[in-house]
Amino acid sequence: MKNLYINTRFFYVLIGVGILYVFAFFFPFLMWAAHIALLICFLAVMVDFLFVFNKKKGISAQRILPEKLSNGDENPVKIDIKNNYDFKINVKVIDEIPFQFQNRDFLIEKQIAPGRNTFFQYILEPKERGEYNFGSLNVYVSSPLDFVSKRFNFQKDANLPSYPSFIHLRKYELMAIQSEFMLGGIKKIRKLGHTMEFEQIKEYVPGDDIRTINWKATSKTNRLMVNQFQDEKSQRIFMLIDTGRTMKMPFKGLSLLDYSINATMALSHIILKKGDRAGMMTFSKKTENKIAAENKSGQLRKISEALYNIKTDFFESDFNRLYQDVKYSLNQRSLILLFTNFETLDGLNRQLKYLRGIAKNHLLVVVFFKNSELQALIHKNPESMQEIYDEIIAEKFEFEKKLIIQELKKYGIYAVYTLPENLNIDVINKYLEIKARGIL
Repeated sequence: MKNLYINTRFFYVLIGVGILYVFAFFFPFLMWAAHIALLICFLAVMVDFLFVFNKKKGISAQRILPEKLSNGDENPVKIDIKNNYDFKINVKVIDEIPFQFQNRDFLIEKQIAPGRNTFFQYILEPKERGEYNFGSLNVYVSSPLDFVSKRFNFQKDANLPSYPSFIHLRKYELMAIQSEFMLGGIKKIRKLGHTMEFEQIKEYVPGDDIRTINWKATSKTNRLMVNQFQDEKSQRIFMLIDTGRTMKMPFKGLSLLDYSINATMALSHIILKKGDRAGMMTFSKKTENKIAAENKSGQLRKISEALYNIKTDFFESDFNRLYQDVKYSLNQRSLILLFTNFETLDGLNRQLKYLRGIAKNHLLVVVFFKNSELQALIHKNPESMQEIYDEIIAEKFEFEKKLIIQELKKYGIYAVYTLPENLNIDVINKYLEIKARGIL
């Protein structure tokens, strides 16, 4: 009887019978009516019990989960229920969703005709990476009498990982194509010299650059041989993610670190689609999760696994250690996108010498964030003295962010200053702009 549940209709009817007994105390002729009502109530409960419990497998139900959850996105979870009874049933679905969602009032009600299916879905939006454990799928079935319900349990346990945002990768790919059309008229930067992408050794013909003569091959063949180079097609794009304390700040449920991780996933997809090499690493007290810049078929999966496994205690970030690791591990000139956050000019100045060191050998783009709460204060019409003070302070912080951008420009460092929710689009556009201008 552990699957037997009494519905509220039974208690309402029982209260009605009790009221009838109260009136019968004052009007004795109602006593027989109260007795008959009580008998009918219990008979109806027994009949309802027999209807609902006469089949062991009265329904079949299935929870259809995606292969993995996409962090920060809406993920559909589908439910399929079939009615095996000979009458129409009412079902209440209570799915034991993972505790991370803190949803204590999950309930979906449906009616299903005999022998028919119902198919529906609900949306989950995870806000952190990691394992999500689903409990039982509980379906409570009642007949049209609706006095009692029978509970059915399905799929008692299911574990699902939540990976960095991947659902909208196709959308960003289409947006990148549209952005390329808009960037088509950008003036390219004139580059001098040769690229280092070696193609082949060929025999010298008049007009070839004599600086490319391969003397070793010439001595072997007794003919002038030259090295032939081609324009570098597969450029190296490296993403550095700060996992320090400045990235702990949350906006709309996601931390700046998770926004950066999602942006790295989206940007890596676009980079690989464009034929460039995507790589990444994270840093705080030390550098971790290093993925060499490649454009092989499994590179996006490798980056996704590294992003999924990022763990941090949000220590103070060591930019000196980052500079040393970049200097010795990245031997060729690369485009480096550094996801971090500077709230004050003093905070930037403490790390500026290391950023300048990285920018000497690479094209450095520093990505940092607008505070959306401050933006709301700036664009709010103040109505009290306190609101005026708040707006002035917010404008001061915003002005300091602009000084940070100017300071970076002074040393040839590019900047992307954006709202967290616009991060994916803005970093993709900056990458496409750099490619269109040919400045890498």
